[in-house]
Amino acid sequence: MQDKKQDESQVFDYIIIGGGTAGCLLANRLSADASKRVLMIEAGRKDDYHWIHIPVGYLYCIGNPRTDWLYNTEPDAGLNGRALHYPRGKTLGGCSSINGMIYMRGQARDYDQWAQLTGDDAWRWDNALPHFKLHEDHYKGADALHGARGVAPELMQDKLNPYQKLLRHRNSGGEWRISKQRLRWDILDAFAEAATQAGIPATADFNRGDNEGVGYFEVNQKNGWRWNTAKAFLRPACFGRPNFELWTSAQVSKLVITQQPDGGQRCTGVEVWTGQERVTALATRDSGHMGEVILCAGSIGSPQILQLSGIGPAGLLQQHGIAVLQDLPGVGANLQDHLQIRSVYKIKGIEGGRRWGLSLNTMANSLWGKARIGLEYALRRTGPMSMAPSQLGAFTRSSPDQPWPNIEYHVQPLSLEAFGEPLHSFNAFTASVCNLNPTSRGSVQIKSGRFEDAPAIAPNYLSTAEDRQVAADSLRVTRKIVSQSALAKYQPEEFKPGVQFQTDEELARLAGDIATTIFHPVGTTKMGLASDPMAVVDSHLRVRGIRGLRVVDAGVMPLITSGNTNSPTLMIAEKAAQWIQAGI
Repeated sequence: MQDKKQDESQVFDYIIIGGGTAGCLLANRLSADASKRVLMIEAGRKDDYHWIHIPVGYLYCIGNPRTDWLYNTEPDAGLNGRALHYPRGKTLGGCSSINGMIYMRGQARDYDQWAQLTGDDAWRWDNALPHFKLHEDHYKGADALHGARGVAPELMQDKLNPYQKLLRHRNSGGEWRISKQRLRWDILDAFAEAATQAGIPATADFNRGDNEGVGYFEVNQKNGWRWNTAKAFLRPACFGRPNFELWTSAQVSKLVITQQPDGGQRCTGVEVWTGQERVTALATRDSGHMGEVILCAGSIGSPQILQLSGIGPAGLLQQHGIAVLQDLPGVGANLQDHLQIRSVYKIKGIEGGRRWGLSLNTMANSLWGKARIGLEYALRRTGPMSMAPSQLGAFTRSSPDQPWPNIEYHVQPLSLEAFGEPLHSFNAFTASVCNLNPTSRGSVQIKSGRFEDAPAIAPNYLSTAEDRQVAADSLRVTRKIVSQSALAKYQPEEFKPGVQFQTDEELARLAGDIATTIFHPVGTTKMGLASDPMAVVDSHLRVRGIRGLRVVDAGVMPLITSGNTNSPTLMIAEKAAQWIQAGI
């Protein structure tokens, strides 16, 4: 990248913008064809920061400019004027390098709704499941719902499938490791028992298409280490391929859009700032072959890049002096996220004859306790340093009239005032609950024509009566669970929000005071029917009105999935790779 002048070394078949969750899988799949040159551009650095790989290291990665974009939301009326930190991964592996490591697909109905909204049955649950299984390495082995290394999934058994030919060298599958957690807590076991007493069935698998139940989450870890997408899909496969090139610490400033002889527009490349100079990479090898540019910059980065390139709402672009190449009002609209409401309960009791170890709060509040935690991880890769941010999960209904489980719990044996602050000095657990299917919609909009400037992120949380009602009802469900006999021996005392809040109005306002993002933004470049004026991409993820350009990340989801969003993003990328390879 030393010379600004175009040469053959900067011409590629495929340019992938973003080395995160979707980008890493796409790089693996597309570079498997040795005849195609693939470039991946990542704004962050390599994932060689040690805290990325230690599970508890998310505490040191979120809010760290080494690994996080450090976004903030706009002040939000639904949060009573508060603004939130909005972590997004800025390193190889993207958000899979800093997230909660929870493996969660959502519910079958999510994908059936996508099929209805796009008019494409390829997105139905039955047709999405094989694409989950294709890259899955489940610790229990392969079965009807899960894939594993050493077992060829359905897509690899069809000899007529072009994708099978592309990936014939790895027909045993299984790059994406799903493991059982390597620790348990008595207080979490008691919460799970209390949930069953409150009518939530126990489950050993949240990923069967109906995730109702309570149980420990499965996590993307391997032998006690975080398993991010850079490990899974880039190393060693891509790094050993001469047709694959990786640029890190390189930020795309805009897309190159050219007028075609027939009057249409095509994305033929990208402009990139290397930190020292601006260079151009082209996605076309010769006149007989036109390549593709694939946006995998996430629900915040992708709409920002589109808008900076003249693709988006005309009024917004004109406001910032950007020529309108394609008026797509849906670019940056339809932002959806899971807002978690954190209830904290003080607990008491004696465990093991000592008044410590009841929760992480007191276990980690002494040098001896911290030393013990570190030693356990060093020797066995177990214990609190192997913890995902949330260990126990539950899916249930916020009220009996809900037709399906519409709330999710993330339960932790710890408590703190806010993320990044010290643990409380008393024993406690936190039961965070989020509305899985919010009706509130927000936006991502550029603030200027400069690529260096972060966009305005406005989630508009709790902006509908439905969402406020679910917030109030879900806090009552939490209280119902905690009141069960299984937790009685711990004498739980509601510390937050506080029993003084009882009415719908009080609880909804309280939710605005204490709730925070659970880091699942989606929908800002949604796919949809040609008749939908807000659809940005079609059902094959091709940007409307711009040839040679796709978006492949969580932004294309028309509706947020009923659970954590990292693994559905991998499934989306798996489908996209198949379509790109087939030229459709």
